[in-house]
Amino acid sequence: MKYEILGDTLPVVICKLDEGETMITEKGSMAWMSPNMQMDTSTNGGFGKAFGRMFSGESFFQNKYTANPGSGVIAFASSFPGSIKAFEVGPNQEYILQKSAFLAGESTIQLSVHFHKKFASGLFGGEGFILQKISGSGVFFAEFDGHTVEYDLQAGQQIVIDSGYLAAMSTTCSMDIQTVPGLKNMLFGGEGLFNTVITGPGHVWLQTMPISAVAGVLRPYFPSGSSN
Repeated sequence: MKYEILGDTLPVVICKLDEGETMITEKGSMAWMSPNMQMDTSTNGGFGKAFGRMFSGESFFQNKYTANPGSGVIAFASSFPGSIKAFEVGPNQEYILQKSAFLAGESTIQLSVHFHKKFASGLFGGEGFILQKISGSGVFFAEFDGHTVEYDLQAGQQIVIDSGYLAAMSTTCSMDIQTVPGLKNMLFGGEGLFNTVITGPGHVWLQTMPISAVAGVLRPYFPSGSSN
């Protein structure tokens, strides 16, 4: 499989497949394809895995697209202004993604739900509780909100972020959700009650415009209730 990512704020990844190669996607994000791409929809692993994927923000079913006969082309588009990143998965090279970040990937990758170890802190921390884990082997694509900023953390090195700004991290990183220190900071700081602390070693991808933050900014401008 060969690919190219085009576009700036509304990108698309165009994949060129040899005969018999297969891509999977969760969200119906196929934008266009050559007429010889064959589509098959299934739970891809049974109901247990399908329910797990659904908890991580993806759909119950997966769509498989196979080039047959001959080589084929298929494109997957982003659903929100941002960026598409390509990741290579293999032994000791797995990733944790924000909820709903997975866009598409080769059929040899595996998508599963990842729960934060500290149930209580993850639950009250909001977006830090239910995440996606990508394992297996091959290439997959993730879509992030806004621009992407990357950090390579050394062992023990930490970064403190608002939970919604975490896009992805290596599975070698650890994550903890902590309350904002100080009652005055919590009540009047305007930054929420919780922060996410990522500890290395590993790589971290941050996004500059989480869709949840955009929704919060726009909420006051929408009419509330119903008018007669």
